Amino acid sequence: MFGLACFCLSMWNFTPITHDWGWYELLLPQALRGFAQQFAVAPTVTLTLGGIPPARLKLASGLFNLMRNLGGAIGIAACGTILNDRTNLHFQRLAEHLNATNTAMVQMLQRLAVNMTAASGGDAVHGQGAALKQLWSLTLREAQTQSYADAFLVIAICFVLATAMVPLMRKTVPPQAPRPADAH
Repeated sequence: MFGLACFCLSMWNFTPITHDWGWYELLLPQALRGFAQQFAVAPTVTLTLGGIPPARLKLASGLFNLMRNLGGAIGIAACGTILNDRTNLHFQRLAEHLNATNTAMVQMLQRLAVNMTAASGGDAVHGQGAALKQLWSLTLREAQTQSYADAFLVIAICFVLATAMVPLMRKTVPPQAPRPADAH
């Protein structure tokens, strides 16, 4: 339970992510995630396989690994879907504010167009196109950053649910060794 709660806290610490984050901002959430793994993975394996009789342990272990890999694949696919869909949503919402009434954006585009025109040898059409491409890139970067924050939030919620379900688990009891046939 402690490990799952630490995983949740780690994912929660990722949610305020911005494009300016560097190693310093990523250090604590990553360290917390590595710390949590020590308290979550081993007990999960013990709870899953601890009560299995030795004769069935090989098959149970194989099934456990199959389900772990399948769960990982489903989780990666779900995160990919969240990142894709939320990037599109955030990009559209940001783009709604990029219009002629946005004076800060118009001034930035004008500055970029002048700089790009000068860099391209005086080609104003190329300069304006390069400025618009730069605006598009900045908007996409921000939309992707926001979608990562959304994905971290969803993962944190999943860990909250997993942590809340721990008290519902049964304690594992090691299987009893079979008694010899001649025992009384």
